[in-house]
Amino acid sequence: MGGKAIVILGARQVGKTTLLRHLYGPRNDVVWLNGDFEETHALLDRLSPATLKTIIGKSKLLIIDEAQRIKDIGLKLKIIQDAFAESSDQMQIIATGSSSFDLANVVNEPLTGRKWEYTLYPLSFPEMYAHHGYTTELANLRNRLLYGYYPEVVTHPTEARVRLLELANDSLYKDIYRWENIRKPAHFESLVKALAFQIGSQVSIHELSQLTGLDSKTVNRYLRFLEQAFVIFRLGSFSRNLRNELKSSSKYYFFDVGIRNAIIDDFRPTDLRPDIGGLFENFIVAELRKTAMAQGWFWRTPQQQEVDYLEEQNGAITAVEIKWNPKAKSRIPVPFKKAYQPKASYTIHRENFANLLLARSPQLLQSVTATELLSEL
Repeated sequence: MGGKAIVILGARQVGKTTLLRHLYGPRNDVVWLNGDFEETHALLDRLSPATLKTIIGKSKLLIIDEAQRIKDIGLKLKIIQDAFAESSDQMQIIATGSSSFDLANVVNEPLTGRKWEYTLYPLSFPEMYAHHGYTTELANLRNRLLYGYYPEVVTHPTEARVRLLELANDSLYKDIYRWENIRKPAHFESLVKALAFQIGSQVSIHELSQLTGLDSKTVNRYLRFLEQAFVIFRLGSFSRNLRNELKSSSKYYFFDVGIRNAIIDDFRPTDLRPDIGGLFENFIVAELRKTAMAQGWFWRTPQQQEVDYLEEQNGAITAVEIKWNPKAKSRIPVPFKKAYQPKASYTIHRENFANLLLARSPQLLQSVTATELLSEL
């Protein structure tokens, strides 16, 4: 890795620690520290060459789990790197974070050009296809739309609802509450619920403000926190200044639809759900996000002409429509085609989604397989 630190970001319970234990657990030259423990904070409070020698000794790898909880973690990682920069011993640092508060806002400055950063998402359809096989995972679609792809849920299907509710209620906002001193958690949670009810729709900050009793500035701040904690992600509106396009609009999706359903405590079967269209759209957009090689957007006009999802890479645009019902009418709007001449356009629905998602993932898994990871949980 050329001496650079490795930073692995992702929501709680997506498998960051499991991945590292799978890769490095058998080694005896690894120092493991956990930012959730006060002992780790005390150990790193006053770093010096002497304390570093005590902590690391002759180990070749330092892993700091939940590093975002350690004050000034970026600076401390830099001090450790500098201490070993001129040493003949090759020392590798790996830091994980369940939120990007410190690891994005503080780490970036001290470690600019000195780190490799990766994001670990919940499991994906291609990964579970590699684990279960095509027919089995395809048959699981309705179940995935209810309970999602968190590893703990996948490995404990009979307890899926209980585990999702526990995660959504107890763990998901842990870092947000800790770091951002949110004084009105009830208002914050009402905002999350409002987002859960609006998946697939444009989000109005003004409307969210009225629904939650929060001012617009606070709503924007909380939305940013939720993104930094990998609960939601934003899809912006695509525009090149055509007069009839909506500008500065956003949609918000959940990284995992199981978490979304847990937030509103709705696990009704898909045949009974009036929100199945939005739920399927969230599921597909999240899957596209996991494999995205380019920026994602949506496009819409005041006349309600819309493209659900598009990507632009090297000037070439791909446009995607998402429909639960394979018989639903769907086509890319003519004004969009004329204006942007997309390289490709297609509709994803419940009967063709599998092949289209797999086509985006020619290398399903690289250094570790879903089967191996799941066996560790």
